Amino acid sequence: MKFNVLISFLVCAIYSTHLFANSFSISKQTPPTSLKINTDSDKLCQVANNTLAYRALGNEYDPAVIHANKLAQFGITEKDIERTLKSLCEFAKHDDMNKTHQLTSFDFLTKHYDFYRISSDTKHAKKLSNKKPLLKNLTADKVLMTKYYVHLASGSDSKTSETPFPLYALPFDEKHLSLEDANTQKHLTRFKYGKQAILDGVIDANKLAKPLVYLSREDLESALLQGTIVVDVSGQQRVYNVHRNNGIGYDRAIKPYLQNRYWYFKQVNGILGYGKDADHKIEVLPEVTFAGDIYQFGLGALVFAQFDFKSHSEYRMAVMADTGGAFENNLYQLDYLAGSYPGINAYYDANRHMPDYIDAWFMVLKGDAQ
Repeated sequence: MKFNVLISFLVCAIYSTHLFANSFSISKQTPPTSLKINTDSDKLCQVANNTLAYRALGNEYDPAVIHANKLAQFGITEKDIERTLKSLCEFAKHDDMNKTHQLTSFDFLTKHYDFYRISSDTKHAKKLSNKKPLLKNLTADKVLMTKYYVHLASGSDSKTSETPFPLYALPFDEKHLSLEDANTQKHLTRFKYGKQAILDGVIDANKLAKPLVYLSREDLESALLQGTIVVDVSGQQRVYNVHRNNGIGYDRAIKPYLQNRYWYFKQVNGILGYGKDADHKIEVLPEVTFAGDIYQFGLGALVFAQFDFKSHSEYRMAVMADTGGAFENNLYQLDYLAGSYPGINAYYDANRHMPDYIDAWFMVLKGDAQ
């Protein structure tokens, strides 16, 4: 859940297979150029393992994302996704034991993995491009890559003039309900109120939920947009992650502050990506995590991307282990987890050199790879 990452998906003439009535397509093609691969293999393995643990819960637990879905139309199966994730840790372990660098060797990767180049759904992107130059300038050979970060904030255990807005825990009336049970009971507090009513104080006035921490409006909006926030309270850092939402969709036609989608939160131990409920979420790490439309692509797809900087180009790998409201029916964008920063200005200063568009491939372990 985050700032939107726009990654470039290139159209390839070889084996071009259009999967939708829109302009999205993928093509089986090896990246043409041997460039430096700038990825921390151990961190990539950690996110791969965490994603595999979630997928192991099974399709019955979360059929919305535990599948290969659109990729299956090109012959990429659920088992292919899982084999590919497992291989990352096997090769990383080999590298650690033998002081080798297989996962950052272009020749090694092209020998052991198939690559499927992605071409963005520019047709759909153009429909949403009014006053959005990044979408307007998106071409079919690129994917728009937005970046998101974990917001570092200062908070308080009580309401102050600087921190007047509470971050709420799940309302009391569903505290002991499973997500499945709660979702059948639309009379619950969670479904009654939009964000604007909550900001006006309806939860507080009726004591419907426990305030976890108090934030400024800017920090609250960052938490709601990104899904995770790290809060310093009297020198102690706490991490909060989204728990459940009010069932109102994110409207990309209106500004974030005016949205009515609202999330309730839970205190957690690390930065968490996707999970349909707070009890099972994937712990993610910066620079090896992409957020995207996992409802169509499936959870855990491995992305190989070319980052073109002003002075050089390089490849990076990341697991698609997160999503957000902005990624519903979105086949033109990926969101790159860039790191943790105390605010938007610090984030921009650290990432202004990052590209807005990238070339991107899905990586799949070859059937005969060991």
